[in-house]
Amino acid sequence: MVSFPNQYEKTMKELLGSEEYAAYVQTFERSYWQGLRVNTAKLSPQEFQMRLQREGDKTPLRQVPWCESGFYLAGETKDFSKHPDYFAGLYYLQEPSAMAPASILPIDQGDWVLDLCAAPGGKSTCLSAKLASSGVLISNDISPSRAKALLKNLELQGATQAAVISESPYKLTKRFEEKFNKILVDAPCSGEGMFHKEPVIMKNWEQYGNEYYAKLQREILHEAVKMLAPGGMLLYSTCTFAPLEDEQMIEQLLETHPELSLLPIHKTGGMEDGRPEWSRTGRADLRLTARFWPHKADGQGHFAALLQKKGEKTVSQLPDLDGRGAYNSKDMQWWQAWCDENLTCGAGIWRSVLPEGGYFQKLGEKLYYSPLPQGALAGLRVLRNGILLGELKKDRFEPGQAFALTLKKGSCKREMELSREEALRYLKGETLTGEYEDGWTLLLTGGFPLGWGKAVKGILKNKYLKGWKLS
Repeated sequence: MVSFPNQYEKTMKELLGSEEYAAYVQTFERSYWQGLRVNTAKLSPQEFQMRLQREGDKTPLRQVPWCESGFYLAGETKDFSKHPDYFAGLYYLQEPSAMAPASILPIDQGDWVLDLCAAPGGKSTCLSAKLASSGVLISNDISPSRAKALLKNLELQGATQAAVISESPYKLTKRFEEKFNKILVDAPCSGEGMFHKEPVIMKNWEQYGNEYYAKLQREILHEAVKMLAPGGMLLYSTCTFAPLEDEQMIEQLLETHPELSLLPIHKTGGMEDGRPEWSRTGRADLRLTARFWPHKADGQGHFAALLQKKGEKTVSQLPDLDGRGAYNSKDMQWWQAWCDENLTCGAGIWRSVLPEGGYFQKLGEKLYYSPLPQGALAGLRVLRNGILLGELKKDRFEPGQAFALTLKKGSCKREMELSREEALRYLKGETLTGEYEDGWTLLLTGGFPLGWGKAVKGILKNKYLKGWKLS
């Protein structure tokens, strides 16, 4: 039997009543739900299911009701986390209820989207897939170490339009006031909904309680509203049951910002309406928010609210503060020479694979293709602005890992389909031998890029990113 902090047990009994509280406690007797979300920028959920069946798994995965690209996993996830398809960015492993916020937030092609508390990247990777190489995605996390994990996950998924930043919301507001059509705030919270998955959070709850996080949430939301463009939508979510951080937080936000209004969330799979009776004023529109209870929905605890700002939707633009990019003609000559030699469409690759309207930029020896001009992010802690294409050496260009994962089968003149065994060896950093045509080769698993190799006289030099190697 699980042992809760005394105050938490008392609070939950008051919220749920003794009978429903008993049902909640029983959920701790079973394993928590685990899930997988398909990267729809690369393949459809149906194509992924067919892919599993071809590998011999004839049991269809059960779909997560609130996420059409999400599926439940039974047992351990290590078979999926060590599979070459994971490293090809075909899916992301994510707790099912955590799939809801990014799934609920409507995304239109060309939107400017902000994921304000983005690490480790589950929600950002979903938002990126929904944008489908259009618009701009700013993925921010105030913690630089957590932002590094966010960057890796976006690169693994082949994101093409994301800038990864590690800043306070206040500093972002100075640069992006009323710029974003859609904002997701998956706020830091007391984490009660994740006690089952991560029991250590209980100690954190005892140390900080709800008031500490409520103060942070109010500050974050205050800045988020400033950055929301007219007509834009904001999705607020937590993984706590506390009314102070959920209904009462939205109640206060609506009182402070009359330009905002709640939008309905389609309730499915055991999701419930929010509870107006748990707010100070009992305002009826709080029923439009959504609650996930682990004894009613197949997932952990979550809360979500979708709001919209008054006004007509606008198209966000930033002035081109430094021209089309920071590079010189010689840099581009090496890039174009490599494209002509290795890509089926030559130097015009960005017209068919990379987002339109981007900017080539050089930082140090690295060449990037970015959704925003370099000057647009000056003064901010930027981990990555767009795609790291590769490095400009003394007399040549060498492609990077992130670039490979944005490509599709048929993009390169030399491509090699690897067997499952070969793919695992490649991911471990091993050298492969065989009948390879000399030159840069895009290595595939089941038709999807894994990374680069460079063939020289039948030996394929492994160019997989060292920090990503499979142990």
